[in-house]
Amino acid sequence: MTELDSNLPIGVFDSGVGGLTVLNALRKAMPNENLIYLGDTARVPYGTKSSVSVVKYAEQAAAALIERDIKLLVVACNTASAVAIEPLQSLYPQLKVMGVVGPGAEASCKVSAEGRIGVIATESTVKNNAYQDAILRLNPSASVTAQPCSLFVALAEEGWHSGELVERIVAECLQPLTSQVSDHLDTLVLGCTHFPALKSAISHVMGDDVVLVDSAETTAAAVEKSLVESNLINKQPGAGDVRFLVTDGPERFARVATNFYDEEIQLPEIQLVDIQHFKVP
Repeated sequence: MTELDSNLPIGVFDSGVGGLTVLNALRKAMPNENLIYLGDTARVPYGTKSSVSVVKYAEQAAAALIERDIKLLVVACNTASAVAIEPLQSLYPQLKVMGVVGPGAEASCKVSAEGRIGVIATESTVKNNAYQDAILRLNPSASVTAQPCSLFVALAEEGWHSGELVERIVAECLQPLTSQVSDHLDTLVLGCTHFPALKSAISHVMGDDVVLVDSAETTAAAVEKSLVESNLINKQPGAGDVRFLVTDGPERFARVATNFYDEEIQLPEIQLVDIQHFKVP
């Protein structure tokens, strides 16, 4: 791997398109940074796979990005963040590896007035207690309630982000949490990279007294802090380059990306890659 320097890109990978919300947040926070995004669209979703498989997929995605010389690796998939951060950091001790769970948990503990925190995520992320455990490590006295909202993924990908029907669906899915508002639930973590697309509808259903924590935004802030501390912030003038890699379906990726990423992605910008042959160290 090339020696780290500030001009190298940040590598970001996700099981599909949801991680584009993280890429979008990185782009807004650090527009000068060069970025490479890898969506493992051939094997999405990771949430239905075993932990062993997810770690293997994450190692292959990381290897594909590291081959292209990156200065920091962001695991934008919540499922992979829950199980693969430590294995990846062990494989690549010279490279900072960051996920979305830690920053989201830390931010929720900082903004929660009474330590009564809700988490919405996919079923697998809720079942493996990723956010619950991370929050309780930071604040053992916190009360954490997690609710799976896997249906939100389909809504986000199809561009159904607002309107009466969307809010009715969101309200139904969040009912177990809204019933706790009277018990002082004051913070809600959006524990899936798809969910920021539904932020407005979720906020309307939960009410103004509940603070929403966007794990994409908190991850971008954590990445920026890490780069500053490591003296790896890119000081180049102008906007950095963004490259897109997918393992399947570049046409669909380009179409669905508009629901998560502020800049239009043209089909010729998307490179189809095979990462299954990559061997980890």
